[in-house]
Order: sequence, then structure tokens, then C-alpha cells
Amino acid sequence: MRLLLIRHAESEGNAQGRLQGRKEYPLSERGITQAAALSERLATLPIAAVYGSPIRRAFDTADTVGNRMGLPVVTEPRVQEYDFGDKLSGLTWQEIRQLHPDVVSSLVSGGAEFPVYPGEEGRGAFRDRVTAAIAEIVERHAADEYVAVVTHAGPVIVYLMEVLGRTYRRPIPFSIDNASITTIELASKPTPYQPPAVVTGINDTCHLS
Repeated sequence: MRLLLIRHAESEGNAQGRLQGRKEYPLSERGITQAAALSERLATLPIAAVYGSPIRRAFDTADTVGNRMGLPVVTEPRVQEYDFGDKLSGLTWQEIRQLHPDVVSSLVSGGAEFPVYPGEEGRGAFRDRVTAAIAEIVERHAADEYVAVVTHAGPVIVYLMEVLGRTYRRPIPFSIDNASITTIELASKPTPYQPPAVVTGINDTCHLS
């Protein structure tokens, strides 16, 4: 089974350089174009189901994909983006630099720990909810060839780190761009010579070129 982890297309928040978190922003004009290109790319694959985060930018991307293939979007709240807390979510990075310079200092320090965001969800809780949700999706569709999960950069990163056996700490050794596809092949019957999960593609944006 091939699990396609897809970051939503560009939102207005992305275009404005905001820390979005759970805040709602529609797709930008560029994002609408990206979502259409993504849907054309995925229409060539025998996708059995499309799951989506309920946050608008992800759900609208998933809906574009689902409509192209005649599939309903199954909403999965546990693949929502990380909750950065009310004080910082929605701010631009310039505003964060002015209002919370300690957060920016921590980001640029090069340390392995993530900055502390006031009122945040917590990295351990985030990892647990995302991995549990995707594990259930994988189990539900073990007999299917392809399943798409349209989510956010954070959930793609945390699950990919889990599959790679990496501790969920900084620095993150890859990028996850808007409307990108990350592919993980999951074995139905792992053997000593075949791991249960193999990453076969990260941050694929060929359809956007």
C-alpha cells in the first residue's frame, strides 16, 4: 500500500508569511492553481480514499483532489496542523520578532529543542495524535493500492521522522513544500528482509513545474 502524504496548496497565510497553526486562511490564487495541478497528477493513480484535515486550506485542497477522482473527502481532525497557541498563531514572523523575540532567538540558535510557544499543544501530544491517526488509516486500507492524506507540513514531518526512526527534534533534514507529495510504501507482511515502511519520495512537486 502506498500512503501519499500531501501538504495543502499555498494559502493566503503562507503568502503573507504567517505562522498559521490552527488559524483559518483560504487558498491563494496560486494555491488554487497548485491544487488543480495536484489533482491532475493524482488522477493518474488508483487512489482508494482521500483523507483531509478539517482546516480550510487543507480541506479545500483535498476537496479539489477528491472531486477530480469522484471521491468524497474523509475528514480526519487528528491530522490538523500543530497548535501553536493563541498568542502567536496568525502573526507574521516580523510581528513575532517584535512581540516575542525569545521565540525567534530560540529558532535561530541551532539547538535541537523546538522553541516554546505560549499555550502550545506540546510536541509529544502532537506526535502521538498524528501517528495514531495515520496508523488507523493504514490499517483500514491495507488492501488498497493508494491512499491520499491531505494535511499540513507539521504532520508530514512528524510522521516521516517516525518512519525514518529519527527523534522528532531539530533540525528537520528536509523541506515539505505546498502541494507536495511524500510517498511511503507500507508492507502488508513485513519480513526480516523488508521493513514495514519504506520512504520512496519526499517533497515531490514535479506537477507544479
